[in-house]
Amino acid sequence: MASGRSFKDIVLHPNTLTLFRVVTIPGIVILLLPQEPGKLFCFIAAILFSLAAISDGLDGYYARSLGLVSNFGKFMDPLADKLLVMSTLTMLTWHQWIPGWIACIIVGRELAVTGLRGIAAEQGKVIAAEKLGKYKMGFQIGAIIPLLLHHKYYFTESFFLDFGQVGYWVLWIALVFTIWSGAEYFRNYSKVIRS
Repeated sequence: MASGRSFKDIVLHPNTLTLFRVVTIPGIVILLLPQEPGKLFCFIAAILFSLAAISDGLDGYYARSLGLVSNFGKFMDPLADKLLVMSTLTMLTWHQWIPGWIACIIVGRELAVTGLRGIAAEQGKVIAAEKLGKYKMGFQIGAIIPLLLHHKYYFTESFFLDFGQVGYWVLWIALVFTIWSGAEYFRNYSKVIRS
C-alpha cells in the first residue's frame, strides 16, 4: 500500500474497531425484528454483540499502547458503546424480555452522564471514569449476551440452561452498578465544579 499500512494495521486500528461496533447495531436490530426470533437469529445476534464488546476492549488497548489516541476516538468510542447498549436494550424491551423501566434507568443514566461530561468539558473540566463504570459495563454485557440468546438450551433430556433467566438476574446486578456509578458521577461532577 502507498501509505505503508498493512490490512492488519487498518483492521486493528482503534477507530476501525469503534466503527465496527456502530456497524453491528443495525445487524443486531434486524436479527431481532421478527416477532419471535428463533434460536439461530438470537445466537447470531449474541455473537455480534459479543464481538462488538470485545472490540471495545481492543480499541482502548491499541489506542493507548500504540499511541493512536485521537479526538475522533475520544468522541466516538463512548458514543458507540452507548448506542450499542441502548439499541440492544430497546429491542429486548420490545420483545418484553426485560422490563421497560430497567431499560429506561440504564438509558437515562447513560444520557445523564454524557450530559454531565459535556457540561464539564465546556468549562474546561474533566470527570474521570470510575472503576464502578467499568463494573457497570461488564455486568451490562454479562446480562445482555444471555438475554440475546434468550432460549432454553438442552444439554441432556433433563438438564438445560435458560439463558433468558440467567441474563435477567445478571441484569439486576447491572442495574445496581448503573445507579451506583451514576450517583458517583454526579458526586464527582459537583466536586469538579466546586474546585
